Amino acid sequence: MRFTFRFRWLPFAAAVVVAAIGIALGHWQTRRAQEKDAIEARLTVREAAPPLALNAGMPDAGEAEYRRAILRGEFVRDWTIYLDNRPYQGAAGFYVLMPFRLAASGQHILVARGWVKRDIGDRTRMPEIPTPAGMTEIEGRLRRNPGHVLQLGRAEPLRPGAIVQNVDLQEFAQASKLDIAPLMLEQLNDTHDGLIRDWPRPSGGADKHRGYAFQWYALAATALVFFVVTGFRRGTK
Repeated sequence: MRFTFRFRWLPFAAAVVVAAIGIALGHWQTRRAQEKDAIEARLTVREAAPPLALNAGMPDAGEAEYRRAILRGEFVRDWTIYLDNRPYQGAAGFYVLMPFRLAASGQHILVARGWVKRDIGDRTRMPEIPTPAGMTEIEGRLRRNPGHVLQLGRAEPLRPGAIVQNVDLQEFAQASKLDIAPLMLEQLNDTHDGLIRDWPRPSGGADKHRGYAFQWYALAATALVFFVVTGFRRGTK
């Protein structure tokens, strides 16, 4: 009894293609995990630093991201927008975004005030959200952007009260005609408005990416093993 190997081009090409795709996607997921690890390292360092007081000017965006900051000024209520497709603990809802005018410089910074549950019966019906009147002080974490989700359908033009899936700070500045800073703030302190401020950690999901990477690498290995095993045929002299 002996085993002989029969090489065939079509199974070989299919195995190579599947293995190449698996390895490429495995590398991509590994890089994503490494990026999340790097973000977590920056978060740990910057969260331990004392809060920035944004009085006279805006710090460098790259150096200030993830730092805590204290802002003094007032909310611009006329330009509230809502980020859709932001679930929280399994419930559909929105992030409430509102510009905040800094008292010292007059510049505006977009503030993610918190999360609010969506009305199941009417998606466009928003609850009354109390907003501090006049001069107030808020604290939060600086971010370069409010995050991005898959865009479903055509984006609605930015206007006061708009429900959008994503927002760009420069686009918001152009639509609102406000001097918007290149950073935004995820508010952390309570201003008695009923909003939830349990913000997702931007470094979260590194282990998930490693799990996906393992699955893609396993797929590549399986394709090659399958080609080798099926290439052998059993025969007798």
